[in-house]
Amino acid sequence: MVRCHLSTLMGRDKLRISDVSRLTGLNRSTVTSLYKETATRIDVTAIDALCSLFRCSVGELFEHVPDPDRSAR
Repeated sequence: MVRCHLSTLMGRDKLRISDVSRLTGLNRSTVTSLYKETATRIDVTAIDALCSLFRCSVGELFEHVPDPDRSAR
């Protein structure tokens, strides 16, 4: 599974969902779904906007974590 560290980055910079939406131009629902880790798809331009805002790499924003349920298959 892929984990999104948006909430951690937002906490570090003391930003709210509305702040991130305003500063990146991303739809509030996009930011919310990433924040709550319920997003199933994300556009490359959204990743670029978030990495630019938080001055981070894609690897700092997203992390692949092995899913024990899937590895048993």
